[in-house]
Amino acid sequence: MFTEQGPTVRELAVQALSSIEHGYDLLAPKFDHTPYRTPDRVLDAVTDEVRRLGPFGTGLDVCCGTGAGVGVLRQLCRERVVGVDFSAGMLAEARAAFPPEGERPAAERPAAVEPAGEAPVAEGPAVDWVRADARSLPFAPAFDLALSFGAFGHFLPAERFGLFAEVYGSLRPGGQFVFPIGAPPPVGSRAYWSLLGFDAAMRVRNALWRPRFVMYYRTFRLGDVLEDLTRAGFVVRLMPLTELGRRPDGSPRARLVVATRE
Repeated sequence: MFTEQGPTVRELAVQALSSIEHGYDLLAPKFDHTPYRTPDRVLDAVTDEVRRLGPFGTGLDVCCGTGAGVGVLRQLCRERVVGVDFSAGMLAEARAAFPPEGERPAAERPAAVEPAGEAPVAEGPAVDWVRADARSLPFAPAFDLALSFGAFGHFLPAERFGLFAEVYGSLRPGGQFVFPIGAPPPVGSRAYWSLLGFDAAMRVRNALWRPRFVMYYRTFRLGDVLEDLTRAGFVVRLMPLTELGRRPDGSPRARLVVATRE
C-alpha cells in the first residue's frame, strides 16, 4: 500500500475478508509500511505532553500492535513496560523491534549510566509482551500509565465501557490512561466523505460476510468516550496537542485524553 514494502491489493483483500485477529496476523510483517501505523509526529506529540504528567514507573500499551506505543512508554517509564495484543503476528513483529538487551547488537544498545562509585546501570525499562484480548486484561492494578494508539475503531460502542473498565482495573490508584483523539473532519470535506464511505463499506461487508472485521472510524465520538470513561470510574480532562496544529477556527486538531484512576 503506497510503497513497495507495503501489502499488495491482493494481500489487503485477503486481510479484509478475515477476522480481526487473523487479518492482523497476515498484515503484521508489512504493517509498519502502511498508513495504518501511527505517524511519528503523533507519537512524539503525545510523548512530549505525557512527560509533563510523570514520572512513571510502569507502563501498559493496550492493543500494542507492532510496538509503536511501547517505544513511547520506554521514554516515559523507569521500571517496566508491557505491550498487550491478541494478534500473535503483531506481537512477533513487536518482539523483533524490541529484542531483549542481551540480543541487541552492541551498536544499538543504549549507553550505560555510570554514577560515581557505582557499577554501570543500563538505561531503559524492562519490556514484556502479553497475548490477550483487551476486553479481558489479565492484570492486577500494576501500572502507573496506560496508553493506546489507533485501536479503538476495532471495538463496537457497546464494548467501549467494558474496555475502559479493564484498563481502569489494571492501573494503580493515581494511574493515568492516555490516548490522542482527533477533531472530526468538517462536514462535506474530502476526509469526511472518505471516512463515511469506509464505514459504510465496512457495514455492508459485515452484513454479508463472516467472520466480521470490526473497524469503524466514526463510532469513537468524544462525548460518548468521555461518558464511558467517567462511568468506568475515571476522572477525565483534555489537553490540546498543539504540536499537531490547529483548525481554521483556532481549536486544536487533536487532543490528549487523560483519564485518571483516583
